[in-house]
Amino acid sequence: MTDSMMTVPEDNRAMVSNHLFDSNSFDAHERVISVFDEKSGLKAIIALHSTRLGPAAGGTRMYPYATAEDAFRDVLRLSRGMSYKNAMAGLPLGGGKAVIIGDPKTDKSEAALRAFGRAVNELAGRYYTAEDMNISVHDIETIAQETAYVAGRENSPAPSGDPSPVTARGIYLGIKTCLQQKFGSDDLAGRKIAVLGIGKVGGALARHLAAEGAELIIADTNLDVLAQMKHETGARVSTIGGIFDEECDVFSPNAVGGILDDMTVERIKAPIIAGGANNQLSVTAIGQRIHDRGILYAPDYVINGGGIINVYAEIRVLQGKAESYDKDWVEKKLQKMNANLAHVLARAEDEGRPTHDVADEEARAIIAGTSALVV
Repeated sequence: MTDSMMTVPEDNRAMVSNHLFDSNSFDAHERVISVFDEKSGLKAIIALHSTRLGPAAGGTRMYPYATAEDAFRDVLRLSRGMSYKNAMAGLPLGGGKAVIIGDPKTDKSEAALRAFGRAVNELAGRYYTAEDMNISVHDIETIAQETAYVAGRENSPAPSGDPSPVTARGIYLGIKTCLQQKFGSDDLAGRKIAVLGIGKVGGALARHLAAEGAELIIADTNLDVLAQMKHETGARVSTIGGIFDEECDVFSPNAVGGILDDMTVERIKAPIIAGGANNQLSVTAIGQRIHDRGILYAPDYVINGGGIINVYAEIRVLQGKAESYDKDWVEKKLQKMNANLAHVLARAEDEGRPTHDVADEEARAIIAGTSALVV
């Protein structure tokens, strides 16, 4: 394995190092580590953005990035988002993230996952990982054969299991908070909600919304999942491209990041954007455009922190801070996270500022220890 900025020939490392610090996605990250295991073919990057509040924590995703540069940019942005997410969720955790470069259908193997687990273990507790895109509970159990610094497990002293249902519940609460802020009522009955991405999080969210009478419009690349959700909830199926043009009350992105860009934001016909995808803004300036259009945007890392709350309920047992996984503790943290979202939305309205700008300011203040927000 290597421990360099990225896996590159020795004579190119100075160039890569310079690129790291010049990257628009670099935000004073404490450490960025490449991992290459020749035997298993593992190629991964682990980024620790901040450990000021505690050990860095954030999931591992596997994705067939077109280039190493794409993976590099993604892990930098995701790890920064985790610092802010953990801060706004009131957790004593810093921000970290890992990406494994490869097609999960063809490149994932036990050997590669275990090699990745050894890389996490070498950080000796500075980084805890868990599930993320294309990494399952089963995969996490495989990684756990090589390291104790992993959560979201089913077989541990305090198993918290798949965190996606808790993520979905937090987003559901957040959508209701957005409705209250925008319309003066959080009633979901009859509200039209467009849900892009019906995976573990988006699917669980859709069920929450449908249970309270919301009219769903759904889109996903998985046709079988769409058919099942239509059967369960009566949702109307749209297309990945067409869902941006749907007339609705809430547009909820729950798939890949960067979905909100110059083109899609102009097409969205919803007064609210609130969903679980990480890094929804393709660039920060898009947040200003959303604000200028009068759309209420729930900053992604404020609304989608339920999963890491659930993961920390397991980590705190591993750290000796609790005796067992506590479901009631998780629910109280979800409610507090949602109260913090309400605070961000209200402050943004009072000050006439974009919600993402206010959220970033609040998160940075929490990390710096200067926030008046009780977390």
